[in-house]
Amino acid sequence: MKSGARNSGGVSEQDRRSDQTHKHGAADGPSVASMTSLNVPERINELSDGVIRAFNGTTEGRHGSISGIPVWAKSGKLLLRRGGELMRQTKAIRALVAFVGAALLWAGPAAAQTVKVGFIGTYSGPGAPQGDQFDKGLKLFMNLNGDKLPPSVKVELIVRDDTGPNPDNGRRVAQELIVRDKVQFITGVIWTPNARAIAPLTAEAKVPFISANAAGVDVPYMSPYFARVSFTLWQSCYPLGQWAAKKYKRVYTAVSDFAPGHEAEEAFIKAFKEGGGEIVASVRIPLANPDFVPYMQRVKDAKPEAVFSFIPAGKQATAIMKAYGDLGLDKAGIKFIGPGDLTTDEELQGMGDVALGVITAHHYSAAADRPANKAFVAAYKKEYGEKLYPGFLVVGAYDAMEAIFHVIREQKGKIDPDKTMELLKQYKNPNSPRGPIAIDPDTRDVVQNEYLREVRKVGGQLANVEIETLATALKDPWKEFNKKK
Repeated sequence: MKSGARNSGGVSEQDRRSDQTHKHGAADGPSVASMTSLNVPERINELSDGVIRAFNGTTEGRHGSISGIPVWAKSGKLLLRRGGELMRQTKAIRALVAFVGAALLWAGPAAAQTVKVGFIGTYSGPGAPQGDQFDKGLKLFMNLNGDKLPPSVKVELIVRDDTGPNPDNGRRVAQELIVRDKVQFITGVIWTPNARAIAPLTAEAKVPFISANAAGVDVPYMSPYFARVSFTLWQSCYPLGQWAAKKYKRVYTAVSDFAPGHEAEEAFIKAFKEGGGEIVASVRIPLANPDFVPYMQRVKDAKPEAVFSFIPAGKQATAIMKAYGDLGLDKAGIKFIGPGDLTTDEELQGMGDVALGVITAHHYSAAADRPANKAFVAAYKKEYGEKLYPGFLVVGAYDAMEAIFHVIREQKGKIDPDKTMELLKQYKNPNSPRGPIAIDPDTRDVVQNEYLREVRKVGGQLANVEIETLATALKDPWKEFNKKK
């Protein structure tokens, strides 16, 4: 396992299962603080013996080398002279090194400030592919930015597995991070049900919780210490419904039967009906181990102009795309539309040509030609392979860590939760791979652009090509419609 800002910020399966701590610091090698954690008398004896050996011996000549003394101590000449001759007396050397040891002891406590960040991902179960994307975003950020901290400040990452959409597991691992590990931040969290279980704990403990993905619209209201840098499904599905009302008259909706699916359905239907569209029928599909064929057959039999669908990003999205193609809905002229989860960049190549022409609304595409995104995709490919593409989960984890590092720098490593939340309310990042983002100070939710995308072939590869900006600096529409009084 590698540690340090210059090394991978990743976590091995063995480490995850054993709940080991993963540390990333601003510098490699022993710090003053680590030296002073040793038994001081013993350490002084070690140093003095090293000095005596260096002065009395050897291949490096009379000045020698002093192993174990920090750089600032080495820079001064630890040489005592009388009449131009070196004093070789052990007693004098021991006295000098004792002075250095005392100085180390005095300097130690203020020398290093550690900030603990708890990262909750999904590393086992059916959601592990999404967890892998999350983990890649975390690693990439730490590899590129792990040393961008104030002097003598380091970040200690503590990674936990929630095993998938399981509120009890999410609550348990968050409680361990707060009570046992005493983290100062919680981030990650793919699943909305888990985020809803975690948020009240962070309110009670006053631990800032920066969501890197979980999109439930109401989660910010569950904790004043919650902020989100990812998205809400209202941000993508409401403007998509507005767009669809101008293109189609009759649409069928099919969504996964859990909170994000319900929110996607509600947002799309509201906008589509407001624009004069007709919803032919709606169906909700079980989240666990779904068979999409009978549901797509119902869609085909209803003969709508389009089917709108939200399915969790990853293998399920590929499975529903396969059912759509196998049953010939594309050949029957039924367009497939939905939020970006439907054709995620990392999964797109495995969907095959049936995905061509699928329309989605989303805040990110790996194919976007923004300079910040080109640099991001290049860094991702360099790290993980030329044939791989980062999806929105990678970007979510990356941007969440960027926000956390921002507030750490602003506070010089001395984290106050209330100050942290005030800083997050004012947070802006003009150079995210997705385009400019900010946090709405009134709702603590993300503000960002939404893009209309079409799956096309670019250079022989499937790509989510951004063909239109549906909304600029869009706040969560649900909160705009349901403003608190």
